[in-house]
Amino acid sequence: MAETKNEAAVVEAAEKKVNNSTMLNASIDPKDFDWEAFEGGDIYGADKAEVAAAYDKTLSKVVENEVAEGEVTSINKREVVVTIGGKSEGVIAVSEFRYNPELKVGDKVEVYVESAEDKKGQLVLSHRKARALKSWDRVNEAFENDEIVKGFVKTRTKGGMIVDVFGIEAFLPGSQIDIKPIRDYDQFVNQTIDFKIVKINQEFRNVVVSHKALLEAEQEQKRAELIGKLEKGQVLEGVVKNITNYGVFIDLGGVDGLIHITDLSWGRINHPEEVVTLDEKIKVVVLDFNEQQKRIALGLKQLTPHPWDNLDPNLKVGDKVKGKVILIADYGAFIEIEPGVEGLVHVSEMSWSPRLHSAQEFLKIGDEVEAQVLSIDRELRKISLGIKQLSENPWENIREKYPVGSQQKATVRNITNFGVFAELEDGVEGLVHISDLSWNKIKHPSEVVAPGDSIDVQILDFDEANHKLSLGHKQLIPNPWDEVEAKFPVGSTVEGTVASTTDKGANIALDGAEGFAFTRELVKEDGKQAVAGEKLAFKVIELRRSTHRILVSHLRTYAEVKEKAAAAEVENTKKAVKKVNATVEKTTLGDIDALAELKAKLESNSK
Repeated sequence: MAETKNEAAVVEAAEKKVNNSTMLNASIDPKDFDWEAFEGGDIYGADKAEVAAAYDKTLSKVVENEVAEGEVTSINKREVVVTIGGKSEGVIAVSEFRYNPELKVGDKVEVYVESAEDKKGQLVLSHRKARALKSWDRVNEAFENDEIVKGFVKTRTKGGMIVDVFGIEAFLPGSQIDIKPIRDYDQFVNQTIDFKIVKINQEFRNVVVSHKALLEAEQEQKRAELIGKLEKGQVLEGVVKNITNYGVFIDLGGVDGLIHITDLSWGRINHPEEVVTLDEKIKVVVLDFNEQQKRIALGLKQLTPHPWDNLDPNLKVGDKVKGKVILIADYGAFIEIEPGVEGLVHVSEMSWSPRLHSAQEFLKIGDEVEAQVLSIDRELRKISLGIKQLSENPWENIREKYPVGSQQKATVRNITNFGVFAELEDGVEGLVHISDLSWNKIKHPSEVVAPGDSIDVQILDFDEANHKLSLGHKQLIPNPWDEVEAKFPVGSTVEGTVASTTDKGANIALDGAEGFAFTRELVKEDGKQAVAGEKLAFKVIELRRSTHRILVSHLRTYAEVKEKAAAAEVENTKKAVKKVNATVEKTTLGDIDALAELKAKLESNSK
């Protein structure tokens, strides 16, 4: 300002000197004007150079195609007026200053001089070009010095945002906008935000910025300060920041803590959303924290009394309680008898039936049930409940209801390899062993019965202590083997057909039964082996009642006859020899020779 006043004084003095000169006096006739003196430069006398220098100082030093510093003199909705050197002014579109919404009159800004004057005599300036010329150097400098820079979010793009930093378009990834998940990206458009330059590609001049990095650094500082002041049991206020299946993240003022789902409620819940909502303000208690890992464990249910503390002190074993099924597992169901107080009904306590069940067969979530307290441990806060105890135990008078030897109706409930489980009534089941299912030999019980079938059974035996019952089915059916033994007695000869052969022998089809002959018993009288399809006589040689097997032989139908004939001939020969020996002494020498010949012949026949 002092220089401007001095220059003005010099100009004013020069003008006075000119005015005092007769050459500039308006009253002088132009004909009398000394043009030679004017052209020779003597009109100002010795002060001419001083006046010219003072005038030159009033003109701004404006150089085209260079960056100069200007001052904002006025701002409106469309334009920003910037002056250079005090009297040279230019107009710049306000859109070039969108990145700086805090721009005001008097601010110094860099401008690029495109032209000394346009048609209106104004400077043609550009702030955007001035920034672009110096932006790359400034971006690199900020990156090297780890500076925080301001950026204007221009628009949203795939995967993030485009940000104006020093006139350069930088990329802001969506994951680097904020610490918490962002649901609405558009809220950041046309906003000026602080950023940190995290990556620069010098070859392609790509710049990546992050706002999250600043927030994390700030959060880290706050976390360290907060953890330093934390104490177990301390109650804090926070905001629900995020909800997951396993818990809730709480913002404690820049620092996050986790409430695990088990610490949200004394009662059982399926999802944290049943207790809290997003952005809700809640009070929490500090359960634990780790300064090294910087983790904070919080609790919500701990701010309310434990439900067990309010449980009826007079509740005891044998009492009846009512509750709601809140959880079902294969081994049992959990019943909530009061908010936050649960009891377990084991599957074995749901029915008197000894058969293996799953809890889903009896109950479903939401059922209202009545149960009996079987045990209660107030220190461990555990209650065992039973449902079957509220109904009569069918095993208490089982022998009176189902005497041994009595015939009963039963329903097939389950089939195994070793037998069939049949139910006489609800809670009373017995096993029909495979050996007691049929008089015939079977490979699997499914050959005789199917699940759901109603069958007649006979009570065979009891095991009251273990609630086990032995049943029989075949005992109520005549044993077909009795008829077989009567029809095919051992030693009898019957007609049969060779049905099929095996490595050991052949199956023989008899009249209404099946027999078996070993290979050695299949030799025919001509020495050949019997083949499938042949009809032959067979002798019953053995009846095996335990295996229901009839053993027969074709060989013995003719071999025994030959043996008897041979034995009879031997016996006759012996008698003849004995008779000869008795009379040998009475014969002559010739007779002796005849008798010797006869004896030799008989002995030969005997052999």
